[in-house]
Amino acid sequence: MISIEKNQVWFVTGSQHLYGPETLKQVAAHSEEIAKSLDAHNNIPVEIVYKGVVTTPEEITKICLESNNSEHCIGLVLWMHTFSPAKMWINGLKALNKPFLHLHTQYNAEIPWSTIDMDFMNLNQSAHGDREFGFICTRLGINRKVVVGHWQDERVVEQINVWTRVASAHHDAQHGKVARIGDNMREVAVTEGDKVEAQIKFGYSTNGYGVGDVVAHIESATDAQVKALIEEYEATYTLADAIQTGGAQRASLEDAARIEIGMRSFMTEGGFTAFTDTFENLYGMKQLPGIASQRLMADGYGFAGEGDWKTAALVRTMKVMAAGMKGGNSFMEDYTYHFSTNGDRVLGSHMLEICPSISGEKVKCEVHPLGIGGKEDPVRLVFDAAAGKALNASVVDMGGRMRMIVNNVEGTAPEQDLPHLPTARVLWDAKPNLEIAAQAWILAGGAHHTVYSQNLGNEYLEDYADMVDLEIVTIDENTNIRDFKNTLQHNNVYRQVK
Repeated sequence: MISIEKNQVWFVTGSQHLYGPETLKQVAAHSEEIAKSLDAHNNIPVEIVYKGVVTTPEEITKICLESNNSEHCIGLVLWMHTFSPAKMWINGLKALNKPFLHLHTQYNAEIPWSTIDMDFMNLNQSAHGDREFGFICTRLGINRKVVVGHWQDERVVEQINVWTRVASAHHDAQHGKVARIGDNMREVAVTEGDKVEAQIKFGYSTNGYGVGDVVAHIESATDAQVKALIEEYEATYTLADAIQTGGAQRASLEDAARIEIGMRSFMTEGGFTAFTDTFENLYGMKQLPGIASQRLMADGYGFAGEGDWKTAALVRTMKVMAAGMKGGNSFMEDYTYHFSTNGDRVLGSHMLEICPSISGEKVKCEVHPLGIGGKEDPVRLVFDAAAGKALNASVVDMGGRMRMIVNNVEGTAPEQDLPHLPTARVLWDAKPNLEIAAQAWILAGGAHHTVYSQNLGNEYLEDYADMVDLEIVTIDENTNIRDFKNTLQHNNVYRQVK
């Protein structure tokens, strides 16, 4: 499972020696109090570490280089308590390779009307100290998140929470490894892409492995391991009669368990964080990994079918962002439409591999024919996803740059039962409506594979796009096609010039 609690965000305050030692003592005391308050807040999942007040170019550069070399530091929160001449920050910011959040706050919430004097004014100068700092960041062309408001305001804390989760996902990707088991589905365009460019931009590496590399691990699974895993299946899911003890298809469940054991061993040994496979390349496997892929996703691994390494990596990234949050994130595919006078809907699913973290009910474990791929009937988990606000996100290679497309949706309950559909599925209402959402998605080049998220909002993905300098377009309640086309055209010009 994914854990981000040990990640550190360093809290650094800028000032200068002009104000004298007594003022700097107050600056330090205030800064430490704010850092400790944020660190203790239940809504912030990482450790906020107070790293002191910097007042010279040398101190600033030193702390930036130290953060670069710290394995636990995933980013910084920078705040100018007083005026901190921004030329002091140039060398440090140029050297910094960790993301940072610019916190535009002040120690006091309100003006002390009856006692305010120039000493107070000299001490509490964030209003223009942060503007000086903001100028140099913009002059240097640095993407960052700016959070404005009092540090005890829950709205401010929530924005910091979002950013720390995004920074955790960014940090995870710097060590990410995507295993392509087999190759891309033949003749498919959108799942291809520039793996070198992706590693430069996102951090994760993507490499191919033969199916035989995984089969060797599958064949090493012991009968005792298979028995123990099946007992876990029986305790966790509702098993169909045919795969219960003595059932006609019990052997299929045993084969599926052996595949899961082998894949887990392969992933662990290789240190992988995400993987892909394709039904066109399964030599040596008895069945397509269904329940194995679903359960590996539920444990935090990224996955996408048909060799789609970009979506597999994005599944992992979004799972890290959402670590410990209610709801889930899953590989998804727009499968079929429901055009109706009562409202158009999309039925999202895949042949097998939808993560049970998004389920809204007791999950069933069943075996059915696949109808594609020429393998034995695979075991899979079948369920309806929970209803509620959600989004779909996709990353595509536009040739020379990557683009993220996001569509806000509302998950809904199926209007009727689906007794003959042997897959996990989710029905959603695309915003602002299916007509505009599908037009915009197609115009933007969005893939048929996505990450479906029940717990991440637009702010998470916008922060991530800023962090990695990624183009992002969002389709939501306010989208209209004319403006959306203009946005795409403007982005094309901007990215080409850049």
